[in-house]
Amino acid sequence: MAEEIKKGNQLSIDLPEEVAEGIYSNLAIISHSQTEFVVDFVRLVPNVPKAKVKSRIILTPTHAKRLLQALSDNVRKFEAQHGPIKDKGSNNQNMPPMSFNTPTAMA
Repeated sequence: MAEEIKKGNQLSIDLPEEVAEGIYSNLAIISHSQTEFVVDFVRLVPNVPKAKVKSRIILTPTHAKRLLQALSDNVRKFEAQHGPIKDKGSNNQNMPPMSFNTPTAMA
């Protein structure tokens, strides 16, 4: 994270093209043990009964907390620039958002 880099030090990061394209996810499932946090990024698509884990990230508790702080800071900055993020699906934290609002496919 940027705040960890001391003045005068530079960090060179290689970003391969296939990683730079990114992976779309619309659900994250987070679990933890005593020594690590596991974040599974899942993609739900309309009319498909089985979702797929597209990426799994394993973090130490220290890095999980730093990620939480970095995300919180970036959400604050985003909302300051673009207005509040509306979260319509936060009523039930245990259920993934399933409202794609698309018709059922018919053959």
